[in-house]
Amino acid sequence: MARSESEMLKDGGAHPVGEGAFQALQALMMLAEPDRAAQLYEELGSAQRERLQKEAAQAPVQERQRLAEVMRLARDFSGAARLLDGCGAEALVAELYVQGGQYVDAAEAYLRAGQVERAAAAFERGGALERALEAYRGLGSRESMAQCLVRLGRPYEAAMLYRELGQSHAEVEALGSVPVGDPRHLESVLRMCKLLDGEGFTRRALALLADTMRGSDAARADPALAAEKARLLRRMGMDAEAEAVIARLPTSASAPEANGYGYLKAIPIFGELSLEDMKDLYRVARQVLIPAGAVLLEKGAQGVGLFVLLEGTVEVYSGAEPDARRLNTLGPGAYLGEISLVQDAPVSAHVKARTAVRALRITRAGFQHYLDTHEAAALRIFRLFTQNLAARVRALSA
Repeated sequence: MARSESEMLKDGGAHPVGEGAFQALQALMMLAEPDRAAQLYEELGSAQRERLQKEAAQAPVQERQRLAEVMRLARDFSGAARLLDGCGAEALVAELYVQGGQYVDAAEAYLRAGQVERAAAAFERGGALERALEAYRGLGSRESMAQCLVRLGRPYEAAMLYRELGQSHAEVEALGSVPVGDPRHLESVLRMCKLLDGEGFTRRALALLADTMRGSDAARADPALAAEKARLLRRMGMDAEAEAVIARLPTSASAPEANGYGYLKAIPIFGELSLEDMKDLYRVARQVLIPAGAVLLEKGAQGVGLFVLLEGTVEVYSGAEPDARRLNTLGPGAYLGEISLVQDAPVSAHVKARTAVRALRITRAGFQHYLDTHEAAALRIFRLFTQNLAARVRALSA
């Protein structure tokens, strides 16, 4: 009389392979011998295992779970995960996919299980960086987003996130990866210099600027980089070198000088000056470079004279407080502080450079000397100033 398959297996008989392998495994599982079942599974060829998995996929959930345990013992983690897919054990499926090195499949399972943070990490580990970035963004995990952006080759965006987080060291590292061909490269170098100087690495910042300016015509001609280099040199007590940097700035034959004179001439209180008086006033003005973030006018402080913007933009705030209201943004042609030329009064607004700024500046002392030596011009200026002030008062009263 022929013995049953389960009896043969129980007595240590030959392991059947091929057809009936699923039934053989079921028999071993019924006998509570998962290790022997795992050994049998390991002895199957890849095609046989594939057929077994297709057959098992049609079995009831409980049988699939038992076979998945056998497959786990045989270290076919991905196969076990696929067999359990749809059984309602998504977290376990995800862990099995992780053990099998299939991180993107694991991430999808984590998402189905509602474990978004683990899904994001699995997407990142599996190289699906855009999916990881999307998941981290949904979680509001800005540091992880920044790390993904660096790996995606988007270091400038990463640096902006590190800036928000106040992680200056990480911001410097990210900015250092912005390539030379990127249109934001020079802006990145400028920001790196400010951060390095703020951390006490002024010499390193100067070296970075020197290297950047040595390798690029655009960098050498950039007024913001020149202004920063001059500032750093002054910080190190090298005032003569700082002035030499400013003096070497290239001057355009067209726009800057002509516009500077035109902008100054357009200020209302200078509207009646003669040609010679206007030229003399223009010679009093000095061109200055102001780095981004610097304060031009401080609310409540004494006025420091007139600024006429030639390049760049400034922002006008109601005060110096972090939550102060922004009142306006001004660009080339705008002027600030003209009242302080003729009236000793505190500044009524707080003005900061939004970008690097090139401006004409007339100091209060320089303007006073001009008035003392140009009587007719002084009378015209004071008359127009009074009329302008009266017009402002009427406008405010209306």
